Amino acid sequence: MAKRRKEKDEEDKKPFKIPKFDKEKFIKKEKLNIKSTFIAFLFGAFMSFICFGFWVLMGSETGLRWPLVVLVAIASASFVKYLYMRINLDTSHFTKKNWFSSYGIYFISWLIVFIVIVNPPVYDDQDPRIEMVVLPHMQEYNGTVKILAKITDNTEITKSDITFTLDDIKVSSDNYQYVDNIFRYTHQCPDNLTEEKTYSFELKAVDSSGRTTIKKDTFGFSNDTITLAEPENYEHIDVDDDIRFRIETTINRVYYTINNETEINATKGDREEYWVTYPEYEGWPDEFNKTVKIDVKAEIVYYFENYIDENGEFVPFSNTIVNNESYYFIIDDPDDIGEKTPVKTEMPQPKFVTVPGFETILFIISLIAVILIIKYKKKDKKN
Repeated sequence: MAKRRKEKDEEDKKPFKIPKFDKEKFIKKEKLNIKSTFIAFLFGAFMSFICFGFWVLMGSETGLRWPLVVLVAIASASFVKYLYMRINLDTSHFTKKNWFSSYGIYFISWLIVFIVIVNPPVYDDQDPRIEMVVLPHMQEYNGTVKILAKITDNTEITKSDITFTLDDIKVSSDNYQYVDNIFRYTHQCPDNLTEEKTYSFELKAVDSSGRTTIKKDTFGFSNDTITLAEPENYEHIDVDDDIRFRIETTINRVYYTINNETEINATKGDREEYWVTYPEYEGWPDEFNKTVKIDVKAEIVYYFENYIDENGEFVPFSNTIVNNESYYFIIDDPDDIGEKTPVKTEMPQPKFVTVPGFETILFIISLIAVILIIKYKKKDKKN
């Protein structure tokens, strides 16, 4: 033991000798590294144009374009090593780190060049996207109809790129708004309207490449948008009688007021267009032979995908249908009337939708990184 310690002490006392620096070998190695980096970059750029050809052939309707071109790019990475061999590039000094760097440079080069060439101004195969909603499609007399649309494109869409026609008549741009990619038009029911009226309209957006998207729809006004289905107006009712309203358009909530005071929600009935309620809810007066006045309204709410305000909050768009007619019922038996808590209506909620394609790239890159980390950890454990 003492002998080993003595030998170790003698080794520690030996002066440290700086290894001789081989300048030629170092320059040669660095030149090879630069050359390999340049080749990996050029091959990545070359593959981006190959993938661009696949991108064009698949067309914008193919939802799997991003995943497919990424898989092609990853599968082609093995050709980097083949290119080094074909040009007789000496890779004898390459470690796993060098190979990983070469593949990384190839993939990043491919990704950067590919993103540039598949987007304007180099290439544009995307029509403007119009997400449109009519609130509501059918309105009562004296009400308003809101036409809303979120217009997006890979180039900027301005107000001058939008054309809106109503019954084949072009509407002046002064009569609608276009702010933060949101188109807004409000149509007021004419004062002299006495019979049901339907309008047709067209919304067209043209981007800087001349690509066009057109959306068409209709809306109308009717005095029967909201009607009382049962019982008859001025009928005697008790706690078990259901009151049904018929709504002639798509809405999210139906509610009514009792004698212009209490607001109560109705619930969806057994058929889509019917909404039902009962005198059992709080707000109904429990007085014998009491005449109750009911005024009915309906509300529709919509959220555009990923549309938020400057505070990071989703922006709701809504409109209300107000029935022009009031209904009257007479309380026959006050027992159990007005004792139950009114129901709550679940309204539409905003949704955040991720952009397809990029999450696939991130998933593949993350998967590769995890595999490499696990592999190196196993190697460290063996060592």
